Amino acid sequence: AGSLTSCSDDDCSIAGRAMINGSFYTTAASGYTERDTLPTLTVTALGTDSIIINRETNVQAVSLPLSYVSDMTVLVFHYDYATDPAIADTIYISQKNTLFFESIECGYSMEQEITDITHTEHQLSSITINNKNANINGTENLTFLFKASN
Repeated sequence: AGSLTSCSDDDCSIAGRAMINGSFYTTAASGYTERDTLPTLTVTALGTDSIIINRETNVQAVSLPLSYVSDMTVLVFHYDYATDPAIADTIYISQKNTLFFESIECGYSMEQEITDITHTEHQLSSITINNKNANINGTENLTFLFKASN
């Protein structure tokens, strides 16, 4: 009797999907930038019923997927979704998607690079791109600077 073995250690699961990672900051009264924590955050994909982050509390950072089927991902950060979903900022991420062959087991994957980012400014002051490439190792791509809460 024969047996089949595989020499591949490929992880084809969704856990291997590259994400964009960002941390939250605010400008303190002293004028220095410091880490920020959002009391609650829900992130949705504009124009869909997809909820990416659902009412997470005490949020200091996020990992977010980019669209595979478009060269733009539009995300909505809802700061108090349960009470008032309209209290939100919309983030427009322009990207370059490059399909590449990963392996026989996994097929094709997508390399994604942020080319530009714009946003509304309800609570969000600015977004800085630190690393353009989506990744699986948690490397920070974006710095979100929120307006100081008075």
